[in-house]
Amino acid sequence: MQRKAPARGFEQAEFQARTQKAQALMAQQGLEGLLLMTEPDVRYFSGFHTLFWQSPTRPWFLFIPASGKPVAVIPEIGAALMRQTWIEDIRSWSAPAPQDDGISLLHELLAPLARRGARLGILKGHETSLRMPLGDWERLVRALPGLQLTDATGLIQGLRMVKSAAEIEKLAHICTIGSATFDQVPKQISQGMPLEEVFRAFRREALAQGADDTPYLVGGAGPGGYADVISPPSRRPLQAGDILMLDTGATWDGYFCDFDRNFAIETADDAARRAYDVLWRATEAGLAAAQPGNSCQDLFQAMQGVIAELDDQSGDIGRLGHGLGMQLTEQPSHADFDCTRLQEGMVLTLEPSLGYGDGLIMVHEENIVIRADGAELLTRRAPPELPVI
Repeated sequence: MQRKAPARGFEQAEFQARTQKAQALMAQQGLEGLLLMTEPDVRYFSGFHTLFWQSPTRPWFLFIPASGKPVAVIPEIGAALMRQTWIEDIRSWSAPAPQDDGISLLHELLAPLARRGARLGILKGHETSLRMPLGDWERLVRALPGLQLTDATGLIQGLRMVKSAAEIEKLAHICTIGSATFDQVPKQISQGMPLEEVFRAFRREALAQGADDTPYLVGGAGPGGYADVISPPSRRPLQAGDILMLDTGATWDGYFCDFDRNFAIETADDAARRAYDVLWRATEAGLAAAQPGNSCQDLFQAMQGVIAELDDQSGDIGRLGHGLGMQLTEQPSHADFDCTRLQEGMVLTLEPSLGYGDGLIMVHEENIVIRADGAELLTRRAPPELPVI
């Protein structure tokens, strides 16, 4: 059945609101600018959406001033696309230019801040990276001796954790596509099918259901279970008694779903059925705990309390879910160390996992949005008993 897709892109008001929220926080923290360099952060404030980020050759920069619209400092190859966004001040250079890849333009933009000893926010924290040559960064900093570089990781990640209604609509759409794709798996695979063909069939179906791409698809299959959750597929054919897991990150208009499903081939042993049952109930506990005001630590402990019925600790993957949006994984983490408070509008994964048997693990994952009265599923809930194909 064909689903009505949301509109692609966003209205200009969306980017204005994001920028104004950032600028209000900047004022509170005494920042006169933010310098952003990575694809999701640049896209979040500009709407600049392209797969050209796959190339590591060129750096890209977006400057958020204390007031007014952002300023793009980008390679000339991206100028035409950037002009289709709400950004008006676009400063470009012919790139690649290893001797001066935008550094002179950045210096010109930031020099007034440096002269008055202003504070510039950059991202230094967990899940951030410097997407430019380290040597170029060091050269830029040396040329701006008065500039005070301040960590703005919390500011940016805090904004991006809470999704707008328009973002949630896109996330709900790709989760619906992902759910419909998983619904077709029992009709498309069977005993004897090589695992790599299972992966290809899933990707084809995701595109047929309306996904733009499936950049992330991992999983595993083996007798009674699987031993890891990040493997590329092999040529090994599916066999009776295998447990198959597929974990997908499909995209639509630049937003991800991220969830998995488990299937038994022909038959399932008691250990696998028991592991599945524990994880399904752990997810139920997570759904009940996903209330505004509770913490990610609370979510973790609610799920871990059920997992403890069975877990032998061999399946410890460090956290039991995370944020979701323009990236497959975003802040926060459902872990014992993360005290982030849940807020209405957060989109999250619930991803309990456990170890059982002889080195086997099992993972279960759903995608949710936090509403005023608790969790709303964006994915179609997995069945309470392990499906058998």
